[in-house]
Amino acid sequence: MSTEDNDEELTRKQRREQARVERRALEEAQAAGASRRRRMQLLGGTVGTVVLAIVIVLVATSGSSSKAPPKEGSKEATKITSEISALVGGIRQTGNVLGNPTAPVTLVYFGDLECPVCREFTLGALQSLIHRWVRGGDLRVEYRSLETASREPETFKKQQVAALAAGRQEKMWNFIETFYHEQGEENSGYVTESFLAGIAKQVPGLNLAQWQAARGDSKLLSQVEEDAQAANNQGFAATPSFLIGHTGGATSKLEYSSLTDPTTFNEAIEKALKA
Repeated sequence: MSTEDNDEELTRKQRREQARVERRALEEAQAAGASRRRRMQLLGGTVGTVVLAIVIVLVATSGSSSKAPPKEGSKEATKITSEISALVGGIRQTGNVLGNPTAPVTLVYFGDLECPVCREFTLGALQSLIHRWVRGGDLRVEYRSLETASREPETFKKQQVAALAAGRQEKMWNFIETFYHEQGEENSGYVTESFLAGIAKQVPGLNLAQWQAARGDSKLLSQVEEDAQAANNQGFAATPSFLIGHTGGATSKLEYSSLTDPTTFNEAIEKALKA
């Protein structure tokens, strides 16, 4: 065989070897790519499962139909009870009225315990009014029921009667203040027997057996219905709504500019006192 033939055969062998190497490299690259794709698919499936699980948990949580008050004796419950005791402690309570029964001015407060706007007032401007006017003996505040935020009439009656039942032991304002402090998300169905009992347990000195018994008194339900009629007579369709006037005399609607700033209320009380 000539030298040229040898060179040509060597060249062919080299080309075949090079092609073999290239083919192997391509196969290895394809295999590596397939492996990566499988890993990504597995990872994607795992992530999808985790995300789905999280979504299910979030949906279940957001759709929860109950809300429990802070655990009795917990730091949160103790803090709330202390704040409310500091606010209304030592002030006379008579049924649904906070303050001296003979105070010269009466503020009538129509509210719904599930109403978030009522919560804004109760935890806002009302606290200043209690410290300045109620504790000073110039104002009495009368809480009356008007269904607005509560979507279930029977639940509304049950919660308002529960508050009035606490009033039989001169503890209604402790009850409603606690309720507003721990108010749940509107329309979530959090007002259950367990919730109401939890609120009652946080009211210092409330006899729970007597409170439960009072809840069955039809007179309290009648009072809730009378409040609704009184609100209707005034043309009230929203809560909170207010009347103000001399105790035992005529009252007029109080138009407010803020539920957190007590200025409008202070001016109305001062005007009533001067009149």
